[in-house]
Amino acid sequence: MSRRQALRASTALAGAAGMSAAAPGLGGAARAGTGEPGDATVRPPRGAYARNVEVVGYCDLEERPGFKMSVKEKNGRWYLYTGHFWHPGWSVVDVTDPARARVLDWLPAPGHPGNTVANQVTLHGDTMITAMEKAPELPPYYDPTQPFHEGILLWDISDPVRPRRLAQWTSNGTGTHRNLYAGGRYAHLSAAMPGFTGNIYVILDISDRERPTIAGRWWVPGQENGGATPQQDDDGGPHHHGFCCGNGAHVHLHGPPYPVGSLVYLPYGSAGLIVLDISDVSRPRQIGHLPFSPPFHAQFGVHGVLPIPDKGIAFANSEDISYGTGPAHHASVIDISDPTAPVLLSLLPEPVPPEDAPYDDFHTRGGWCGPHNMNHHLYSGDVQQFNGLFYLAHFNAGLRVYDVTHTRSPRETGYFIPPEPRKRYGTLPAPRKGEPAEALPVLQTEDVVVDRRGFIYITDKNQGMWILRYVGPAPGSRA
Repeated sequence: MSRRQALRASTALAGAAGMSAAAPGLGGAARAGTGEPGDATVRPPRGAYARNVEVVGYCDLEERPGFKMSVKEKNGRWYLYTGHFWHPGWSVVDVTDPARARVLDWLPAPGHPGNTVANQVTLHGDTMITAMEKAPELPPYYDPTQPFHEGILLWDISDPVRPRRLAQWTSNGTGTHRNLYAGGRYAHLSAAMPGFTGNIYVILDISDRERPTIAGRWWVPGQENGGATPQQDDDGGPHHHGFCCGNGAHVHLHGPPYPVGSLVYLPYGSAGLIVLDISDVSRPRQIGHLPFSPPFHAQFGVHGVLPIPDKGIAFANSEDISYGTGPAHHASVIDISDPTAPVLLSLLPEPVPPEDAPYDDFHTRGGWCGPHNMNHHLYSGDVQQFNGLFYLAHFNAGLRVYDVTHTRSPRETGYFIPPEPRKRYGTLPAPRKGEPAEALPVLQTEDVVVDRRGFIYITDKNQGMWILRYVGPAPGSRA
């Protein structure tokens, strides 16, 4: 019997494994009250694995598992804003001392909590935008007798502890998903609009914060109702998560749209990576395109894109929700030095389980497998700017850190795999085959944000927020 088989056979290790010797930095004490990096003051639950990443802190978010995050510094204090997976609304978290992060305020979304998804947030300066969309009609959560709320809420966060709601904009469809606000006059939305199949790109003029208006729209030909139906490539099964194009459309803008000057980069599902010229926001014009599906899976085939224009590269990745059974997923490095002709340079290495993990690979361990979100908010001066390291939330493989100094030969230099959740808060991820519905879930790392101090924040479908620090070799060192 191999060591891995022995670990799998031991029920004592199936969720309460002792801390691996290969997990540096788990435990110990941080310098109290300084906000300086250090080891965890609160010993994390057993069963984590790490390489070149150490734990700084953990916040249970008052038992509301987090989702998308944004971070802001004001007057020497640091605040993190997060949406939530199972609790529609947003939390304000003080992360000034990351070893002692604490929730300061809870902002519930309007309406019946089972009918609205409210897990997205983007901010710049003193303006925050939160997204709302129709929830999947899952009993017992969804109440068909009650309305859902959709669109965006605009907030004034000049007082970062007490956000003040300014306005709601509605799509008159099922809402918005991943949006981006990088300052200035326009917000960039992924919106489900009447008359279209799948989310489309909407440019919203928010110069009057209390009366936002549409400045421009763009969609892939065929998304409009009555148009030629866009190609719907087969992913091998009817997998969906019920929101963000829960109608099964593979051609859709997941978002966020990522503007860079007069261009915007769109992660457009099975339609691939699309580059638009938005110098005239009322008439966006496609100038570049890089397809990914096939060979990669179609639904959420391009889930996110992060352009680094001064380096002439972009990162893109898919989101695989087939529980490891569909076509391959990807996390890619792209040459955008000529945005009219993007070129695929390389694929990031696939994660490999630690030697003493009780599973052979991430595709068969349960839960969703593959990349999800990256450290997106580089338009903010409060977020760590690109320095050769790329941070990626990788569902059941946790946080992965890559050195991409050499864009054609990226390598993994660190990871943190959280312990398995101790409680199931919602229906996702589905239990493994043969397990009851109430079975404890597999970990699912959802989002990652890195602040300019170097603290890494990650969230999970069924856990709180981990605060980490990369302690590996400097990018480009080949150590």
